[in-house]
Amino acid sequence: MKNGLGKGHKSRTVDKTSMPGSWYGSHMKNSSMKNSDPRKHRIALVLQGGGALGAYQAGIYQALHEHELTPDWIVGTSIGAINAALIAGNPRAIRLSRLKEFWEMVSHRDSVDMQKVPDQARRINTWLTTLDTMVHGVRGFFSPRRFSLFPLGMAVPPDEASLYDTTELSATLKRLVDFDYLNTSGGIRLTINALKVTSGELVSFDSVSQNLGVEHIMASGALPPGFPPIRVDGELYWDGGLYSNTPLETVLEDEAGVDTLCFMVDLWSAEGPEPTTLDEVQTRQKDVMYASRSKQHIEDYRRMHNLRCRLRTLESRLAPELGDTSELAEMAELASEPTMHIVRLPYSGRDWHMASKDINFSRGSIEWRWEQGYRDAMRAIRHAGWVNFVPSDTGVVVHELPTS
Repeated sequence: MKNGLGKGHKSRTVDKTSMPGSWYGSHMKNSSMKNSDPRKHRIALVLQGGGALGAYQAGIYQALHEHELTPDWIVGTSIGAINAALIAGNPRAIRLSRLKEFWEMVSHRDSVDMQKVPDQARRINTWLTTLDTMVHGVRGFFSPRRFSLFPLGMAVPPDEASLYDTTELSATLKRLVDFDYLNTSGGIRLTINALKVTSGELVSFDSVSQNLGVEHIMASGALPPGFPPIRVDGELYWDGGLYSNTPLETVLEDEAGVDTLCFMVDLWSAEGPEPTTLDEVQTRQKDVMYASRSKQHIEDYRRMHNLRCRLRTLESRLAPELGDTSELAEMAELASEPTMHIVRLPYSGRDWHMASKDINFSRGSIEWRWEQGYRDAMRAIRHAGWVNFVPSDTGVVVHELPTS
């Protein structure tokens, strides 16, 4: 669709086994990677918050799904947490259908065929559907609090301090996510980030250490003042994107010490043109606020990796008579040298520089974003830069989306 929405990259393997004719079998015959078997590398999927832009993430997952690149671990914030729960909380056979059901449900029927009208008509239609979302909410997701005193500045119960009610989302998640399956050991690990309201602390809810429920997913997407905070174990939580909208650091700080292929989906652009209108200023402000801080996180990770390499060299030179002490064992553990391949998949839709693009649930826009995510991920998979050899002491390799 030629419209104001829109603009890929590199990657790696897995569902624990390679199948005849699979992506792995066709790409790895003449490649080598580090000094280990790429089939044993952990696959992580990192999903940002971004409201309606999250349809792009769903398209990316479809491409990974079709090429046996099933994530071992998904880390999500806000809409990324919802997509992550839909993926991790369902058996492989129905994951895509559950994702599609959610995005079809929340999409707003267009008044025109978005593929058969000029760009200006598409823009007007999108503006009207966005306005309708603000007035009436989104089916199965949120609805306005019509008689609330909150918009008038009056005090209300903390759980109701919002413009919209997200009770419908609770029912949707309970219907589309199998939480028993999600919390069964051996499945996809799920980590959800949310912000504790009273302390400003970023908290990670992780299926490895606790059972996750609908409240954890909703807490991660409770963006004020639109959505109410969600109470988990007595504490109120807001959207984790208020603290860090791209949870890449959750993966980088993991102490498992294993080689990882990480697909990082960026919904917001840190770079952009100088704005000239109010809408462009507000759009640029949102992009900057919610864009990935991945460059700094990656540099920090790289410095830590170099320190570990030096520590390993030091440990190897220590006199044998020092013995197998606990301190040496701890040093050896810290000196591990995992390699992190980060495949960055940026959403490149222009969305007519609309500041409200994250609440643009126009069906045509949702379908375009899904298709764009699918195409970008397919381009990354065809390029497959992560299967190439890298030196054994490499800490992190960032793969950008190729131009063709």
